[in-house]
Amino acid sequence: MTTASTTTIIGNLTRDPEIRYTREGQATTSLGVAVNRRWQNRETNEWEESTSFFDVVTWRDLAENVALSLTKGMRVVVSGRLEQRSWETEEGDRRFKVEIVADEVGASLRFATADVHKVERRGAAAGDGAEGEAATDAMPVEA
Repeated sequence: MTTASTTTIIGNLTRDPEIRYTREGQATTSLGVAVNRRWQNRETNEWEESTSFFDVVTWRDLAENVALSLTKGMRVVVSGRLEQRSWETEEGDRRFKVEIVADEVGASLRFATADVHKVERRGAAAGDGAEGEAATDAMPVEA
């Protein structure tokens, strides 16, 4: 039995989502999220802050909806699993990276409003086995 760690982050997009397509035609989007943390130092009473940066990957319909709906600077909520991948550089060095593979991405409504439009699922014609499945949502946001 395997267990998957789910993580949720809330932060601002550091760049516009970048969409690509695999050879098989599957959409994938990569985006960066900055998560800020601010606290008051009890000894000095000064405010301190720290920023963590996360790379996020989305796939298929979610990837297309993210690319169409979100832009740099928007506040987002991302939920997904942590995955580590590795590769070898041209110099032969082994590199590792941990990223969030998102199951859900949404606009945060804490400081903005959203106008949600239902997106029709491709190939969801009657009789194709997709009955009862929920359509995906795209969420353009006005900040």
